[in-house]
This record gives sequence, structure tokens and C-alpha cells, in this order.
Amino acid sequence: MVCLASRTGRHLQRYSNKGRRLVVGCIPYRYKDCKAGTFDDELEVLVISSQKGKAMMFPKGGWELDESLQEAASRESLEEAGVLGNVECELGTWSFKSKSRGTYHDGHMFPLLVTEELDLWPEKEFRRRTWMSAAEAREVCQHSWMNEALDILVHRLSDPRHKREEDFPMPCEIE
Repeated sequence: MVCLASRTGRHLQRYSNKGRRLVVGCIPYRYKDCKAGTFDDELEVLVISSQKGKAMMFPKGGWELDESLQEAASRESLEEAGVLGNVECELGTWSFKSKSRGTYHDGHMFPLLVTEELDLWPEKEFRRRTWMSAAEAREVCQHSWMNEALDILVHRLSDPRHKREEDFPMPCEIE
């Protein structure tokens, strides 16, 4: 058995040249299995509760000096939501104001196609996780920047050119 613990502190935290904390998050998703032996195209996303309240959101946290953006996104999904999967092409970057500290942060969001849901994870005692439709997630998530990222993900996944689960990770288009 592997013992996992959440990273704490800000000594490895990255900041932008404007002094903004750099934050990375994921929208964990899967396709709902409706009947045994069949695969339905109904998209589900995983939302988590905040540590100190009842607010619902997607996993996110600080991007640290010793990891890539994708590694940070994967780590946050493991620590906060207890899921593992494939980090796909970035959905975008948003500037947002922290509700708790009143400072601005730059947040990067990625889709994470979930391949494994763990029974035990570092923040299990502090957070609730819930699978729901994208429409339901849009209703419960109070962060507009996360909802914008969700809209981009839903649009991307509804594109007929999007490859199915067995073809992941989703390639990034070069702009």
C-alpha cells in the first residue's frame, strides 16, 4: 500500500511576473455506463466540495516549481478528488480573484479523462466528490472561470473530430 499525503505550504509555489499565484486545475470526466455491456455517450464530470465549506468546484491548487503544468493538474486531481487519469490538452488560462484572500491568480485548466477512482485519497476526510452532468456542474460551481473551462470542454468533446476514450490522450492542436 502506498501512503499519499497532500502537499502543503507555499515554499515551492510558482508566481507570474505580475506576482500572481499560478494555479492549475482539472475537470475530471468520464462517459456514463448506462447498461452492462454498452457504452453510452453521456458525459459526467466530477466536482468536489471546498475544504472549508459547501461550495462545489473542480480540483485545483498551486503549480509548484518541481512539476510541469500537467503534473500539477494530475496531482491536484489525486489529492483533492482521488482520481487518476490522462491529462489532455489545456482548456485555457484565466485570471480570477481569490474569494478568500482577495488577490488575483492565473488559473490553467485541463481535462482529465478518469481511468481510476480511488477509495482512499489524501483529502478524503475534508472533501465530498460527486459525479454529475455538465449542466448540473455548471449550476453548482460558483466560479465563472471554471464554468467557462467546462463549456470549452463540452464543446471540444461534442466535436465529431474528437477521438473516443480508447484513443487518448487527446492531441493538442497547434495554433
